[in-house]
Amino acid sequence: MLTEPLAVVCQVVDVLDDLGVPYAIGSSLASAVHGVMRATMDADLVADMRPEHAAPLVHALGSAFYADLEAIQAAIHHRASFNLIHLETMFKVDMFVAKSRPFERSQLARRGLETVSSDPERRLYIISAEDVVLAKLDWYRLGGGTSDRQWRDILGVLSVQGERLDRDYLQRMAKELKVSNLLQRAYQETGTAKR
Repeated sequence: MLTEPLAVVCQVVDVLDDLGVPYAIGSSLASAVHGVMRATMDADLVADMRPEHAAPLVHALGSAFYADLEAIQAAIHHRASFNLIHLETMFKVDMFVAKSRPFERSQLARRGLETVSSDPERRLYIISAEDVVLAKLDWYRLGGGTSDRQWRDILGVLSVQGERLDRDYLQRMAKELKVSNLLQRAYQETGTAKR
C-alpha cells in the first residue's frame, strides 16, 4: 500500500507526466531507495520546468494543493525552487527547477525508473545512487557541514551500494561540485575507500 507521503508525491508526478515534464525524485525518498529508509516530512524533485508548465501545473493540482502561481513562475524564470503543499496532510513537495549546471542535467539524464510500491505497483523516476550521494554532499557543504541527517544518508547509500557505484562518475562530478574532500571522508567512514 502507498504510504501517505508517497501517495502525495505520486499525485504531483502524475501531473508532471501529463505535462511532459521530465523529473527525478531526490533527497530522502531517493536515499531510501538506494540506501537506508528514514522518515521524512517532505520530498524533493528535480524537474525541467518551463514557463508554459506553470499555469497547467497549478490548475491540475487544483484545490488539493497550495501552489502559488507567481512563486512557481518566478522559480522557473530564476531556475530556483518552489514548494507545493498537500493541504490534507501538509506534506510538502519541494520542486527544484533544473539549472543549466551539468550536474542537474546529469541527474535527469541518469535517472532510473524504480518500483516504489507493489500494491498497487508504482514506478517513479528516481535519481541515481551516485547522484543522491553527490546532491547530499553538495547540500551538506552548502549547509556548512552541520547536517547529521544528510551525512547519515550519504553514508547509508555508500554502504548499501558499495562496489555497484560508478566511482569515476562520482570523482568527476564531486570535483565539479567542489565536494571531493567530503566524498573521500565519506569513503573512509564507510570503509569503502579504494585500497
